[in-house]
Amino acid sequence: MSASLQSLISCGTKLWLDSVDPDLVRENAAAGATGATSNPIIVADLIKSGRFDSLISQMLDRGDTDEQICWGLTDHLVTRAEGVFRHVWERTKGDDGYVSFELDPLLEDPARALSLQDQVEAYIESGVRFSREHPNRMIKIPATPGGLAALEELAAAGVPLNVTLIFSDRQHREACEAIWRGAQRRSSLDHFKSVYSIFVSRIDVYTQDHVPQLSNQAQGLVGILNAQRIWQNNQSFWRDKHIPLKQEIVFASTGTKKPSDPPWKYVYALAGSDIQTNPPATNRAVATSQVVFERRVDQLPPSDVVEEIDRLVDFARMESVLMKEGIDKFAVPQKQLLQLIADKRTELCVQ
Repeated sequence: MSASLQSLISCGTKLWLDSVDPDLVRENAAAGATGATSNPIIVADLIKSGRFDSLISQMLDRGDTDEQICWGLTDHLVTRAEGVFRHVWERTKGDDGYVSFELDPLLEDPARALSLQDQVEAYIESGVRFSREHPNRMIKIPATPGGLAALEELAAAGVPLNVTLIFSDRQHREACEAIWRGAQRRSSLDHFKSVYSIFVSRIDVYTQDHVPQLSNQAQGLVGILNAQRIWQNNQSFWRDKHIPLKQEIVFASTGTKKPSDPPWKYVYALAGSDIQTNPPATNRAVATSQVVFERRVDQLPPSDVVEEIDRLVDFARMESVLMKEGIDKFAVPQKQLLQLIADKRTELCVQ
């Protein structure tokens, strides 16, 4: 493990990988990562590589549909990653070592126009089904109206949860309250675990486009300030619950979007507590950075910068815009993944 990665982990950060590529999982686990996460883009890239053609061919031979192949391959990849991190889960008694499994993004597709009740029922059914017999698998569910409404029942059913697509304190608070209601319906809280994925860099892209009047000093710090505040609120919410396992923030979307920013910008600013789920390129940049990472997650920007951000940024509008964009980005990759599988079907059948 590099000295920089060692300093990041030593100061209190748990490092998860934003990929379930088996090679990258092994590489990053050896470098100190203790968990991972999946999404349709990751699965699509692995299909494009051709490395799983034989597995897809087996699924085709048994008559699987494109959707069955999609979820069968996702389940296969996540299960393999779970095996790599299972010893972490056992050593920490369920406090770390998870791999997140993202439920069907098309449940949020505006074109399908599912009712709220249909969404909730689908999230609950698939969340329970995909988590069964996978103790170190987290079910990833978005902080949309349908996702939030499903959380209580999933938590009550004993499903470890990763609530994703969070941009605001409102979403985070609603998620915590719903999950805690569900947790209290369980016979025991011994294995109760939930995490809350706060998207960071997308907020700074938003302010660059929608709040250009921010000063150079404040521009690029809104995502960090927002994440730090939600982290503080998460600490406060769970502090008096006396739960054996930590209910943590996942700092997600930590890859920088601005070429002039150092690739470890968000890693550095949010170091010291909870979980960072970083793209492979970000972890490589951290490993070779020669930066010594120290606890900074509780060190907010200067007070004049905070005052300017609070004065100029409409956080409710920001959430609304980013959620609309987020749902689009949520559904489109899943459609592309299914089309890629259809194309792969044609390619492999011809061969």
